[in-house]
Amino acid sequence: MPARLLPLLTDQPQSGEALGARLGVGRVTVNTLARRLAEGGVPVVTTRGGYALEPGTPAPQLVPVAGVFGRAMRYAGTVGSTQDEVRAWADDAQAPASHGAVVVAEQQTAGRGRRGRAWDTTHGTLVFSVLLDGPLPLPDLALMPLAAGVALQAACGVGGLKWPNDLLSPDGRKLAGILLEADLRGEEARRAVLGIGVNVTAAPPGAAHLAEVLPGITRAALLARVLAELERWLTAPPADVLEAWRGASVILGREVRVVTGRGEITGTAVDLDAQGGLVVRPPGGPPVTVHAGDVQLVGPLTPPHSPEEQP
Repeated sequence: MPARLLPLLTDQPQSGEALGARLGVGRVTVNTLARRLAEGGVPVVTTRGGYALEPGTPAPQLVPVAGVFGRAMRYAGTVGSTQDEVRAWADDAQAPASHGAVVVAEQQTAGRGRRGRAWDTTHGTLVFSVLLDGPLPLPDLALMPLAAGVALQAACGVGGLKWPNDLLSPDGRKLAGILLEADLRGEEARRAVLGIGVNVTAAPPGAAHLAEVLPGITRAALLARVLAELERWLTAPPADVLEAWRGASVILGREVRVVTGRGEITGTAVDLDAQGGLVVRPPGGPPVTVHAGDVQLVGPLTPPHSPEEQP
């Protein structure tokens, strides 16, 4: 199986003879395994010097994990959805995934975003999901996408947060998105799966990618940074999460249109409530708190207001 070869590959070429000796096969078989990995979406580079992964590939052997998140990690070329792969791993009776386990993929054939949207993956995108073991109280779940946004912005070091789950570039284009799915059981969740997609060196039309402002960034290095920040912010006190999110926001103090299941609300985004809901003040009316919906900025994005300028 091609998967036997994948853990042996690094970003430095290795000869077919050397890899074959480690696998107990000949170099012709190594070539076949490498070709099948490439056909499955893994960025294998074949040169006269041997076989390697493209530099910065987010495979476990190339990601410098420091904490619990990512200590157990699986990497694949093409999957249906990293969210579903994490769930299947968690349900494996023989070797279930533990808290902080990560699945990374180059491509998704059935990736999804919030509200059932398709999740576009392009070569150059970092797409992964993390298992968050429970039980998780419902109030904690509500703040998790905001905590993940804070972690993502801190790891990338650029851009700003749009409620509830997007990281935008300085000029307002989408850089990254977050999806939290929970398996609910009464007043708590037995587990949750957090999915993140970041445009690192390429982006769909109309979106931005991180290399535009951080030349040289690699997906492997970014994954390590995001996992470390997630581990920090997903356990941070709620007040700290809310304060950090406000500081990174690109919408507070601006006119927004929030599309909810009960219609649209237009007004000024003024704050977050204690549960992470967005407080919007419509013209001439009392503030309204929204806990689910999609935010659209009214007018072009300009540099965020300073905290003292926010209402």
